[in-house]
Amino acid sequence: MDTIYITGHRNPDTDSIVSAMAYAALKNALGDRQYKAARLGQISDETQIVLDRFNFQPPQLISDLRTQVRDLDYDTPPALSAAATISRGWQLMQSNRVSVIPVANEDGTLFGMLSAGDVANYDMSSVRNPQVGEMPVYNLLSVLEGQILNAGGEMRDVVSGEVVIALPVCRENLAFSSRDSIVICGDQPDMIRRAIELRVNCVIVCQAEVSQELLDMDTDTCIISTPYDAYRAVRLIYHALPISHICKSQDLVCFHLDDYIDDVQEVVLESRFRAYPILDEEERVVGTLSRYHLLRPRRKRVVLMDHNERAQSVIGLDQTDSLEIVDHHRLADIETKNPIYVRNEPVGSTTTIVAGMYQEKGLMPTAKMAGLMAAAIVSDTVMFKSPTCTQRDIDVANRMARIANVSLEDLGKAIFSATCGDDKTAEAMLKTDYKEFHIAGHDLAVSQITCMDSDRLLARKEEFLKAMRQTRKAKDFDTVVLMITDVLLEGTQLLYVGDEDTIRQAFNIKSEEANCAFLPKIMSRKKQVIPMLSALWG
Repeated sequence: MDTIYITGHRNPDTDSIVSAMAYAALKNALGDRQYKAARLGQISDETQIVLDRFNFQPPQLISDLRTQVRDLDYDTPPALSAAATISRGWQLMQSNRVSVIPVANEDGTLFGMLSAGDVANYDMSSVRNPQVGEMPVYNLLSVLEGQILNAGGEMRDVVSGEVVIALPVCRENLAFSSRDSIVICGDQPDMIRRAIELRVNCVIVCQAEVSQELLDMDTDTCIISTPYDAYRAVRLIYHALPISHICKSQDLVCFHLDDYIDDVQEVVLESRFRAYPILDEEERVVGTLSRYHLLRPRRKRVVLMDHNERAQSVIGLDQTDSLEIVDHHRLADIETKNPIYVRNEPVGSTTTIVAGMYQEKGLMPTAKMAGLMAAAIVSDTVMFKSPTCTQRDIDVANRMARIANVSLEDLGKAIFSATCGDDKTAEAMLKTDYKEFHIAGHDLAVSQITCMDSDRLLARKEEFLKAMRQTRKAKDFDTVVLMITDVLLEGTQLLYVGDEDTIRQAFNIKSEEANCAFLPKIMSRKKQVIPMLSALWG
């Protein structure tokens, strides 16, 4: 069963992480076990404190959901040992209806690739060059369904030489004459005697018996009997060679399960192989890929939580099937191929929406999960002081706190005391709760740090401005804004670089201090900062 990832936005905050975890837990509890919470960035100190308090591990980190080789319905033919016979390889290709099979070493790693073309080329060349070398006797007995008749033959492990069919004695000049021969004959005692006396490498007797007198002769010639006629025996002998003799083992083009289809397609277009081996993380062969496998890949499936903007979502979103969106932000630019379930509500936290879904399904979250959800609502509504906060957020947070038997005030103090960040770089703090926007032809980034001591962070103002200028240059943005939101002051210290006139006009900034201003009652990026810029640019 393919996993369905439930993921929040990039640079995830606590609400993004917790809403994904809570929704995955709800889906799993209702029997949909394929849903799995994921995150698109590192866990912030605030979120880690919340997870540790309620004994949860962070969700799986994913960075890219582009289609990979593992998402293809590739072929999985058996991987043959390099020591297996050509005959065995051909039979496997026929039974699996494939024209190429992988050849593996003992540990399962790739040795080479055997194709029907390799077998055909070898068959044609054997007509002109009937010589075979170092053929294991085990292989020969297998393809001929034969048995060794003499004691001397039991001492041989390999045979080699020119394959010849013994002709009647009257055609002496065309018969074999070299010890380096593999002689095929029928009920021809004289020919068998001559071969034994010459001590050829091997005599293969087709559909006939050999007298005990000949078998008792002192010789190291290997005498083998087979139920096949001479013509079929000759063809089978050539197919007794190990496939390592004819398969392609140099300059192979192979792919790994984690390779992205975008990259695979480019390589395939530049090469002419019929099939390509697929390897796992330990370089073991797991299958083969052909061009037609690239036509209809299985798309990864995803549920978007706490966002609906492409710039904030996972890389490769356009190659996935988006199944649902659960969010409390403005509707943005994500497009889907099919109708999907969208739940977008004007509340202060996506976790509040998820809590309502628990109630609708008649399922009470566990005490641990309820505590986690209460913390997320407190975080995203800034202790209910954000203008995005609704009475429903407050009621749900209180209900979750009662189930978890925790104090919302204590949760708030623990959460907002975690963001002082003395041991973190300004760049790391800038990217902790960082979102990018495209509004009316303007590209900008707005980062937010919520704390209880903004003066402590403002002491690092120049560090933040330097990091913001570097981000603006690297991303070619018009503006980069940092909101240092103080819960106790109930306002935001706004740092900004780029289009400074627009920022000052949007927020009616009169202060002459460069790149910085205090905005009382401004607590929400979503409901106060972005709408002001949208109105000005729109």
